[in-house]
Amino acid sequence: MSAYLDGDERVRRISAAIRVVPDFPKPGIMFQDITTLLLDHKAFRDSIDIFVERYKDKNITVVAGIEARGFIFGPPIALAIGAKFVPMRKPKKLPGEVISVEYALEYGTDRMEMHVGAVQPGDRTLIVDDLIATGGTLCAAMSLLERVGAEVVECACVIELPELKGRERLGGKPLYILVESA
Repeated sequence: MSAYLDGDERVRRISAAIRVVPDFPKPGIMFQDITTLLLDHKAFRDSIDIFVERYKDKNITVVAGIEARGFIFGPPIALAIGAKFVPMRKPKKLPGEVISVEYALEYGTDRMEMHVGAVQPGDRTLIVDDLIATGGTLCAAMSLLERVGAEVVECACVIELPELKGRERLGGKPLYILVESA
C-alpha cells in the first residue's frame, strides 16, 4: 500500500484493480498490469484525483509523461492542474528536433527523447509514469529536463517495486507513489 495515503479507501480500490501476472514477460517476473486499473473507471478516476489533489497548488508548469503508460496518467493530470503535457518518447517517435539521453537497462541500453523547446528554463516539472522499478527511466527523464534548465519538482508513479530500490537512484528527488507491489 501507499506510504502516503494509508487508510484511504481510494488507495485500496486502486491496489485491488491492479492485476499481477506471474512469469510475464519471463519466468520470475511478477508483472504489475495496469490495464485492469484502466478498466475500472472508479479506480482510474481515483488515481487521477489523488495526483491532482497533490499537485494542484504546487505551481507545476509541465507534466512530463514517460512512454507509454505515463501518457495515460500525465495528460489528465496536466489538464486538471493547468500545466502543459510533454511526452518523453523512445527514439524516432517525435517529429522535428529532439534532445536525447541514453540510459542503462538491466540488459543493454535505451534512449529517451524530448522535443527541443517543449520545456523552458525555469519550468517546474512533474514526471509521471505508471511504475518505478530500478529507477533508470525516471533518472533519464530527469536528466533531459534538467539539461534544458527545468526544475524537477517530483516524480509520481502509480506503483513502486521497492525491492528493486529505484527510489535510491533518484538522487534524493521526491517520489510520490500510490501503491507498492505486493
